[in-house]
Amino acid sequence: MGRQPQLIFLGAPGSGKGTQASYLVKNFGYKHVSTGDLLRAEIGKGSSLGMRVKGIIDAGHLVDDMTVLELLKANCDTSKGHFIFDGFPRTLNQAKLLDEHLLRGCTTQTVYFKIDLEVLVQRITNRRVAPKSGMIYNLLSHPPKRPGVCDVSGEPLVHRKDDTEAVIRNRIDVFKSTIDEMVEFYKQKQVLKVIDANTDESIIRENLLSALALNGVNNDLPY
Repeated sequence: MGRQPQLIFLGAPGSGKGTQASYLVKNFGYKHVSTGDLLRAEIGKGSSLGMRVKGIIDAGHLVDDMTVLELLKANCDTSKGHFIFDGFPRTLNQAKLLDEHLLRGCTTQTVYFKIDLEVLVQRITNRRVAPKSGMIYNLLSHPPKRPGVCDVSGEPLVHRKDDTEAVIRNRIDVFKSTIDEMVEFYKQKQVLKVIDANTDESIIRENLLSALALNGVNNDLPY
């Protein structure tokens, strides 16, 4: 297998990009970059950057693009590993910053998980989670064996507050306001792959691996 590209995943919340990222982490040695997780970890470390981030958040402000970029640079050495950037970039400015400051000289691919928004609403409103085990179910496509109970831990499943239709449609509106210009940016750079995310998880995975030409599996890692 040739050198793996650095990956940028674009897609609306619930489009399945997180599920596919987990598969690539497990089977191809990628590291999944979540800016939210990095922010929390940096604050927990008590570093000067973490304290600066904490101050911004405590003041009720969004963390600015340059601070997030600084955090990414401190945690993502692209010369030593392969990363999936999921959740950043969210805007064209962030895409340009990431490209210029962190991914310059890297082989990259951007994957857009494109999904019909009504399918997305149905998918997320039927999502149920098990907080302790981390398992995620869908009442339509991937229900638990026993209604309302996690197959792994036996704990009650939860319908998250932000999985209601009103919240989802608001998040979709935010996503729609920025996605077109980001798609065009990556299309112009000739690094964009578009995946149909309306279908089953296994078919999405098949199409993703084909699009990225990831035909082998890292044998040092379990399936």
